[in-house]
Amino acid sequence: MAAMEIQADMSATTARILMVDDDPGIRDVVSDFLGRHGYNVETAADGREMDEALGRGPVDLIVLDVMLPGEDGLAICRRLANTDGGPPIIMLSAMGEDTDRIVGLEVGADDYVPKPCNPRELLARVRAVLRRIEQRPAEPGAVAGCEFAGWRLDLVKRELRSAQGVVVHLSSGEFGLLRAFVEHPQRVLTRDQLLELARGPESEAFDRAIDVQISRLRRKLDDGGGQDLIRTVRNEGYMFSPKVKRL
Repeated sequence: MAAMEIQADMSATTARILMVDDDPGIRDVVSDFLGRHGYNVETAADGREMDEALGRGPVDLIVLDVMLPGEDGLAICRRLANTDGGPPIIMLSAMGEDTDRIVGLEVGADDYVPKPCNPRELLARVRAVLRRIEQRPAEPGAVAGCEFAGWRLDLVKRELRSAQGVVVHLSSGEFGLLRAFVEHPQRVLTRDQLLELARGPESEAFDRAIDVQISRLRRKLDDGGGQDLIRTVRNEGYMFSPKVKRL
């Protein structure tokens, strides 16, 4: 069964993953394990080596340790999250409390795995994040692009533009949430519904992840006009309030 699983992975993906950790032992274990499951893994010991690797070509996902020499993982994550087209990030940290995970999500991480982590758990998280950023197959009635409250969202290019034409960068988690909202406008969605719509039924995200990413999404959709596009419905969930025009 294990051999069949590895073979299936190798035929299914050529994703390039960058593992950034200053511990050579962890780099070797993780890169070897992910490599045996079909991923093209490159490693870096710090932010400088990470930037050099990114300069050699785009990556599909970064596994990033929090505690790094020089520029730490949170600062790196914040920097990459503010870069258009930046790759999704899974953060690793020996600090596993919910508050630490929330900080990681606040600065733009797509997922957060506490150390020491089981390589199989990390593999599952990698698969889940990469699935979320893949283009979903077209479905009858699915939104390919839309406009709402002056904003324009292209679901094919995964691009959000303001009324002034400015492109606003979204992490893969934020994009998944916004897609769920525009496909179900003016309806109350519970946290569980949002998790399934944005991340899939196998998501293991903890409850506060949705709240944190909705907070980030609200800030990015705030154009100063005072519009509350994502309303909190007490004891029920969230509702995307504007009308959505499909393109």
